[in-house]
Amino acid sequence: MTTAPDRAPSRATTTHVTLAILALATGGFTIGTTEFVTMGLLPEIAEGVGVSIPDAGHLISAYAVGVVVGAPVLAFLGARLPRRALLLALMGGYTVANALSAVAAGFGLLTLGRFVAGLPHGAYFGVASLVAAGLVEPARKGRAVATVMLGLSVANVVGVPAATWMGQHLGWRSAFLAVAVLGIVTALLVLAFVPSSPGDPHASGRRELSAFLSAQVWLTLLAGAIGFGGMFAVYTYIAPTITRTGGLDSSAVPVFLLAFGTGMVAGTWVAGHLADWSVFRSLLGSALGMGLVLLLFGAVAPAGWWSLPVAFLVPVLGSVLVVNLQLRLMDVAGDAQTLGAAMNHASLNVANALGAWLGGAVIAAGWGYRAPAVVGAALSLAGLLVLLGSALLHRRTAVRTFSATP
Repeated sequence: MTTAPDRAPSRATTTHVTLAILALATGGFTIGTTEFVTMGLLPEIAEGVGVSIPDAGHLISAYAVGVVVGAPVLAFLGARLPRRALLLALMGGYTVANALSAVAAGFGLLTLGRFVAGLPHGAYFGVASLVAAGLVEPARKGRAVATVMLGLSVANVVGVPAATWMGQHLGWRSAFLAVAVLGIVTALLVLAFVPSSPGDPHASGRRELSAFLSAQVWLTLLAGAIGFGGMFAVYTYIAPTITRTGGLDSSAVPVFLLAFGTGMVAGTWVAGHLADWSVFRSLLGSALGMGLVLLLFGAVAPAGWWSLPVAFLVPVLGSVLVVNLQLRLMDVAGDAQTLGAAMNHASLNVANALGAWLGGAVIAAGWGYRAPAVVGAALSLAGLLVLLGSALLHRRTAVRTFSATP
């Protein structure tokens, strides 16, 4: 008896999958916009709630702490829930938190709003990545997950500048209110286009926590927390680097920020194709490449505009690293898929804090604004060493398993 050949997906099915993934990416755009718009509106926010600009900077830290706390907790609690319903709940929480930020009367309530806004961040990206991967055949999983992450990158090119402009001209509260509206739009799109999928009925707290018993999970998280910190060591201090070291006018800063944003978009697109080729090789290549490019940026920083192409390459390689870290965690987490996928963004926010802190430390030590690039290169190469350790552990485990097979 012959079997009928597999049918290619119908146009309607393909269209529905595309719309579903774009709906998930809209959530990434929403989250990316509110995560970074605070940086562009710090002076306005500080004046609005009566604090200094350095104190207002704690709002960024509050959001990052929310991400680190929320990723494991919400993934743990929501593992058994239907995934579309969980996405809607997470985006609903995001909408409420940004609305709270928009109406906050004082700095304390605003800080609470930013912390609560960070809570759904990692869980949303983790669950959205799992849903996107499940909508396509395995050979296209990398591109599907990269498309979801692309929303975060596009936010840096479109959403953040637009929200910053709105906040400067209509008041900083309008920026958070606009993000709350985007959260509602995302929820409606998810409800309309993302197919309903059941949660994992076998999920349990013990099984989700089993992810933390895996050495490979810890090594992947460590690689992200250290290696991705290299990009933030440079990105955090890009403005004084190009003006004080590169000799450019402050009007050049938006151009370099645009280069970073477009580099993230380009890198996320490339990452999907590289992931479908090899996730682990892409991780190794991006970690090594980013270390070398950061060293190059430190070398050419005094050359002014000549450093712009190098600044573009930094987030390209950083985005390749981020997408493949997400896929790596989904692979090595075993049965704890929800928690494993969500923890990537907790790790990346640790990288954000680590890179910014170490970059600031070498500047404060008097080593100049080229020093963060050297620190960033060291962090990237340290992340590469962690990945190589992961590969060695995998090889030893495979050899033991083979030897034990009768």
